[in-house]
Amino acid sequence: MKFQMYHENYNVSDLERSLTFYEKALGLVEKRRINGKGFIIVYVGNEESTFELELTWLEEHPQPYNLGECEFHLALKTDDYEAAHKLHEEMGCICFENPAMGIYFITDPDGYWLEIVPE
Repeated sequence: MKFQMYHENYNVSDLERSLTFYEKALGLVEKRRINGKGFIIVYVGNEESTFELELTWLEEHPQPYNLGECEFHLALKTDDYEAAHKLHEEMGCICFENPAMGIYFITDPDGYWLEIVPE
Protein backbone atom coordinates (compact mmCIF):
# COMPACT_ATOMS: atom_id res chain seq x y z
CA MET A 1 0.00 0.00 0.00
CA LYS A 2 1.37 3.42 -0.98
CA PHE A 3 0.34 6.91 0.07
CA GLN A 4 1.13 10.24 -1.55
CA MET A 5 0.73 13.63 0.10
CA TYR A 6 -2.27 15.27 -1.60
CA HIS A 7 -3.35 18.41 0.24
CA GLU A 8 -3.52 20.15 3.60
CA ASN A 9 -6.45 22.26 4.81
CA TYR A 10 -6.36 25.68 6.44
CA ASN A 11 -9.62 27.34 7.43
CA VAL A 12 -9.51 31.07 6.64
CA SER A 13 -11.61 34.00 7.78
CA ASP A 14 -11.19 36.12 4.62
CA LEU A 15 -10.78 34.04 1.48
CA GLU A 16 -9.78 36.85 -0.89
CA ARG A 17 -7.18 38.18 1.57
CA SER A 18 -5.72 34.68 1.90
CA LEU A 19 -5.67 34.07 -1.86
CA THR A 20 -3.85 37.38 -2.37
CA PHE A 21 -1.33 36.52 0.36
CA TYR A 22 -0.55 33.01 -0.92
CA GLU A 23 -0.10 34.20 -4.49
CA LYS A 24 2.16 37.12 -3.54
CA ALA A 25 4.17 35.38 -0.80
CA LEU A 26 4.51 31.89 -2.29
CA GLY A 27 3.33 31.95 -5.90
CA LEU A 28 0.40 29.64 -5.11
CA VAL A 29 -2.57 30.18 -7.41
CA GLU A 30 -6.10 28.86 -7.50
CA LYS A 31 -6.31 25.43 -9.11
CA ARG A 32 -9.96 24.63 -8.48
CA ARG A 33 -12.88 25.80 -6.37
CA ILE A 34 -15.93 24.27 -4.72
CA ASN A 35 -18.81 26.63 -3.96
CA GLY A 36 -21.16 25.02 -1.47
CA LYS A 37 -24.02 26.18 0.67
CA GLY A 38 -22.34 28.24 3.39
CA PHE A 39 -18.76 27.41 2.39
CA ILE A 40 -16.15 27.88 -0.31
CA ILE A 41 -13.12 25.64 -0.74
CA VAL A 42 -10.25 26.79 -2.94
CA TYR A 43 -7.25 24.60 -3.72
CA VAL A 44 -4.05 26.52 -4.40
CA GLY A 45 -0.80 25.20 -5.78
CA ASN A 46 1.90 25.72 -8.36
CA GLU A 47 3.66 23.87 -11.18
CA GLU A 48 6.51 22.78 -8.90
CA SER A 49 4.46 20.16 -7.07
CA THR A 50 1.17 18.28 -7.19
CA PHE A 51 0.63 19.00 -3.48
CA GLU A 52 -2.08 21.58 -2.85
CA LEU A 53 -3.17 23.78 0.03
CA GLU A 54 -6.93 23.73 0.63
CA LEU A 55 -8.27 27.06 1.87
CA THR A 56 -11.74 26.72 3.38
CA TRP A 57 -14.00 29.68 4.10
CA LEU A 58 -17.10 29.07 6.23
CA GLU A 59 -19.92 31.62 6.11
CA GLU A 60 -20.88 31.02 9.73
CA HIS A 61 -17.35 31.46 11.09
CA PRO A 62 -16.31 35.09 10.51
CA GLN A 63 -14.20 35.29 13.70
CA PRO A 64 -10.48 34.44 13.80
CA TYR A 65 -9.63 30.77 14.24
CA ASN A 66 -8.05 29.58 17.48
CA LEU A 67 -4.80 27.94 16.38
CA GLY A 68 -3.74 27.02 19.90
CA GLU A 69 -0.02 27.41 20.36
CA CYS A 70 0.51 27.11 16.60
CA GLU A 71 2.95 24.25 17.07
CA PHE A 72 2.44 23.02 13.52
CA HIS A 73 3.49 24.34 10.14
CA LEU A 74 3.77 23.64 6.45
CA ALA A 75 7.30 23.85 4.99
CA LEU A 76 8.12 25.15 1.53
CA LYS A 77 11.49 24.87 -0.20
CA THR A 78 12.71 27.73 -2.39
CA ASP A 79 15.38 27.92 -5.07
CA ASP A 80 16.09 31.60 -4.23
CA TYR A 81 16.18 31.89 -0.45
CA GLU A 82 17.60 35.43 -0.42
CA ALA A 83 14.93 36.81 -2.78
CA ALA A 84 12.19 35.02 -0.83
CA HIS A 85 13.48 36.44 2.46
CA LYS A 86 13.60 39.95 0.97
CA LEU A 87 10.01 39.67 -0.32
CA HIS A 88 8.70 38.33 2.99
CA GLU A 89 10.59 41.00 4.90
CA GLU A 90 8.98 43.67 2.70
CA MET A 91 5.56 42.06 3.26
CA GLY A 92 6.16 42.13 7.03
CA CYS A 93 5.12 38.48 7.43
CA ILE A 94 8.32 36.99 8.89
CA CYS A 95 7.50 35.85 12.42
CA PHE A 96 10.58 33.83 13.40
CA GLU A 97 14.08 33.30 12.06
CA ASN A 98 16.66 30.64 12.90
CA PRO A 99 19.87 31.69 11.12
CA ALA A 100 21.80 28.79 12.65
CA MET A 101 19.49 26.34 10.85
CA GLY A 102 19.20 28.58 7.78
CA ILE A 103 15.40 28.78 7.92
CA TYR A 104 12.67 31.25 8.77
CA PHE A 105 8.91 31.26 9.22
CA ILE A 106 6.18 33.51 7.87
CA THR A 107 2.57 33.81 9.00
CA ASP A 108 -0.45 33.98 6.76
CA PRO A 109 -3.36 36.38 7.47
CA ASP A 110 -4.98 33.86 9.83
CA GLY A 111 -1.82 33.13 11.82
CA TYR A 112 -0.76 29.83 10.23
CA TRP A 113 3.01 29.39 10.23
CA LEU A 114 4.86 28.50 7.01
CA GLU A 115 8.51 27.46 7.14
CA ILE A 116 10.80 28.62 4.33
CA VAL A 117 13.86 26.46 3.66
CA PRO A 118 16.57 26.75 1.02
CA GLU A 119 17.22 24.01 -1.53
